[in-house]
Amino acid sequence: MDSFEINKIVAAVIVVFVVIFGIGKISDIIFHVDKPNTSAYKIEISTATANQVSNTSLDVDISALLAMGDAAHGQKVFKKCSACHSIKKDGKNKIGPALYNVMGRNIATLLNYKYSKAFLAYGKAWTYEEMNGFLTKPQAHIKGTKMAFAGLKKEKDRASVILFMNENSDNPLPLP
Repeated sequence: MDSFEINKIVAAVIVVFVVIFGIGKISDIIFHVDKPNTSAYKIEISTATANQVSNTSLDVDISALLAMGDAAHGQKVFKKCSACHSIKKDGKNKIGPALYNVMGRNIATLLNYKYSKAFLAYGKAWTYEEMNGFLTKPQAHIKGTKMAFAGLKKEKDRASVILFMNENSDNPLPLP
């Protein structure tokens, strides 16, 4: 191949690049669009609506919810929790605190576990309602918790886990 052939190939490649990039630049000039400073769709939520969304777990009929559950099913679902929590009597803390005797216990009261500031400041007890709200979406229920679990969306799963945890106690709470 002589040098004239190589020059034609190199020139063709250069022309292709110039045409491709040139068409893009020319079309930007011809069809110039100013981008808006603000978003086209702005959704405003009142604080009443936001509170209603965050308190939906409090509006649940807990006895009807628990009627959906089964402790045996809760033991299966609890396997998701067992990576971080122990449910055995005299079980050790893992990444999360041991959950034996958790139902009815005040939140953040195990002496040998370091709780987040959000848990320490919360100041409530683990009732059926509190546990349901927490298991629905932990980050939303107690803001600032270091628990990274997304939550249990299915009501039957939550009810079953709550019944299973209540069963794993020296003094189970009476059912509502």
